[in-house]
Amino acid sequence: MFLRRKHTQKDDSEQRDAKVIELRTAIGPLSGRCSLFCTDACLMRYLEARNWNVYKARKMLEETLKWRSTYKPEEIRWHEVAHEGETGKVSRASFHDRQGRTVLILRPGMQNTTSAENNIRHLVYLLENAIINLSEGQEQMSWLIDFTGFSLNTSVPIRTARDIIYILQSHYPERLAIAFLYNPPRFFEAFYKAVRYFLDPKTAQKVKFVYPKNKDSVEMMQLYFDIENLPNEFGGNATLKYDHEEFSRLMAQDDVKTAKFWGIDEKPYQIGNRHSVAPEPAPISQQAG
Repeated sequence: MFLRRKHTQKDDSEQRDAKVIELRTAIGPLSGRCSLFCTDACLMRYLEARNWNVYKARKMLEETLKWRSTYKPEEIRWHEVAHEGETGKVSRASFHDRQGRTVLILRPGMQNTTSAENNIRHLVYLLENAIINLSEGQEQMSWLIDFTGFSLNTSVPIRTARDIIYILQSHYPERLAIAFLYNPPRFFEAFYKAVRYFLDPKTAQKVKFVYPKNKDSVEMMQLYFDIENLPNEFGGNATLKYDHEEFSRLMAQDDVKTAKFWGIDEKPYQIGNRHSVAPEPAPISQQAG
């Protein structure tokens, strides 16, 4: 009589590690920024996004490496996209969620420009910034979306939304932990139905609608955030105030960190009328996020 060996978490971990090794072998030798980008954690995210199918994960990862080589998201600097952020339509929060994840705050009602390309570039910059600021061992971020002031005039075109979703799902897989859409207006439902067509099922499950008068949705949100840190726009007790000049200084400092991380030599540039920031090349001592 044979006893079946009990399946354990250790077995799952060993299987995942084996898949990572298989994917790394499949993509072959890497150098430079590609090597920095393709950490084990990165490969695991691509495998997760493709249900641990090595062939599909390899294809997805190769498309990302190709995109990064041409779009160069790690080379975007705040002074290039700062005009897009003047109203604070997308910003990195000063607080984290209960899991210690970086939080991005999106306020579509504060839309201030019409260029789809520049809007996307601004968002990509902040995605890269959120990633570079993730805590050690953390791979995902949370989104808070405030619909105050949102109208048909401020909504992005469906085509732009589609392009944003494509970049997020194709080149930042498994980076989103959860997205809370706080108190969206009724007419947004039609917009979301059109946009949801482009979302894969795993991403769609991470999108949560929260209404302040709905006890269940509010309690769910409080499972993820400390109400004392949460801005009152999202039902919390804190005050959300976007100071563009202060945020620009913070982003300029982060640009120095980004340049060091990727080993990019840059010339100093002016922040506002008073502040000059000069990135200094330094050995890369940390792992890619």
